[in-house]
Amino acid sequence: MVYRIHFTAQDLARTRVAETPRPLLELGAAMRTLRGRTQPVLLDAWRRRALSQLSAQARMALSLVPSVGTSPNFLTPEQAGTPEEVLEQLRATPRRQVHADLAEIAELHPLPAWARGLADDIALREELYDGISQLHAHLLGPYWTQITDHFAADRTVRIRHLLSGGVERLLAQANPQWMRWNPPVLEIRTIIKEASYDLHLEGQGLLLVPSVFLIRSASIQTEAKSQPIVTYPVTQDQPLHRLTILTPEPVALRTTTAVATLLGHTRAAVLNALAEHPGCTTKELAALVGISPASASEHATVLREAGLIRTMRHRNTALHSPTGLGIALLNTPRRR
Repeated sequence: MVYRIHFTAQDLARTRVAETPRPLLELGAAMRTLRGRTQPVLLDAWRRRALSQLSAQARMALSLVPSVGTSPNFLTPEQAGTPEEVLEQLRATPRRQVHADLAEIAELHPLPAWARGLADDIALREELYDGISQLHAHLLGPYWTQITDHFAADRTVRIRHLLSGGVERLLAQANPQWMRWNPPVLEIRTIIKEASYDLHLEGQGLLLVPSVFLIRSASIQTEAKSQPIVTYPVTQDQPLHRLTILTPEPVALRTTTAVATLLGHTRAAVLNALAEHPGCTTKELAALVGISPASASEHATVLREAGLIRTMRHRNTALHSPTGLGIALLNTPRRR
């Protein structure tokens, strides 16, 4: 299936990259990935670990999301916020929306037997929402820091595309394997075998959302309240990083050699500069701090080994951004 999104000049002006991950969009991608069989080397250990932990409520929720095809829109709202905030918003979904979304799905493929009375059964809906919360805790919770860091790193690359080549370069480079910019149309090739479809944005613009768990194709959500959303896999420039993202982070010791080396004015200035200018190159970092590029590279290496920054290579350029741990360290209150 080819999904064609038609842009006007106004749509190009309103197209943007999301500032933060969308927890339930990412969860929807993780649920599909859990049910699929793609990339066994990368994902099978995670699948086995996750499936062994699922409760009856979590399996019930999982049955509403096929590995390929359409799932109820109310399960994957586009709201930004912390996972806790968006899960609470999910529980407030109006009954009429649940009914409408399930009716739409039933026209495409059979619903699980238990879901037929979902819209009218408050207790059953609470079980479903409990299952979604448990799925988030098992599928995303242990890796949320890594997911956020990868999202931020990909967004850094996209913003550079936007600054250097405008929205058209942003659209052309976001996911060349599955998305093709053929002005004024963005063509998205999907794995769903249906007829082609055309979406005319009509001035709404588009929101681009990088995703860690969306591992192939791209996902289009047209029911979003603000503007349509295209979710695409995070950059593939460093595939080895994706092999380790599903390993829960070890608990950091309070005093390690790497962190101890952070003591000192210059390295603290480097970390602060990266927090204020995420995604800057080594040369830009050196100019911000007033040190040589070689010194900036050395300090960045130490910070990276301590887990306080992440470096992404984009073509021949190193782009540095702080990790969640680095930001937390900067925000730690001083003791008197």
